[in-house]
Amino acid sequence: MRFIIQRVKNAKVVVDNATTGEIGKGFLVFIGVADGDTKEMADKLVKKLLGLRIFADAEGKTNLALADVGGELLLVSQFTLYADCKKGNRPSFIRAGAPDFANDMYEYIIKKCRESGTKTETGIFGADMEVSLVNDGPFTIIYDSEEMGL
Repeated sequence: MRFIIQRVKNAKVVVDNATTGEIGKGFLVFIGVADGDTKEMADKLVKKLLGLRIFADAEGKTNLALADVGGELLLVSQFTLYADCKKGNRPSFIRAGAPDFANDMYEYIIKKCRESGTKTETGIFGADMEVSLVNDGPFTIIYDSEEMGL
């Protein structure tokens, strides 16, 4: 499982000219799911996401988490996070999770984030989405369950 987390001033997702999710200050999170991923992995990544301290405190140090600043979440599914570009010029997506499984995991992650009380907006799984954002920093963090030993 992979989360690409961008600290944003604002972000939104548009599908077929309609906004499906929009946030102010917070995290835009692109989520990639692989077939071997589990709900336990998702729970650990969500916990780390919600506790990630990358907002500035009164002294300008990145010491505050999402809840500390009243931040919001925009979660977007993105199977291309599992692109394999080792051979040729056309990426392979064989490592990406099967669509039904990946959608179930994406919905599970959304549910867990909402249960935390954090305002959580979303894109639409499998849709052709237009994502816009104002990256704050820029500040981008990558969570990869394999690299994190999950």
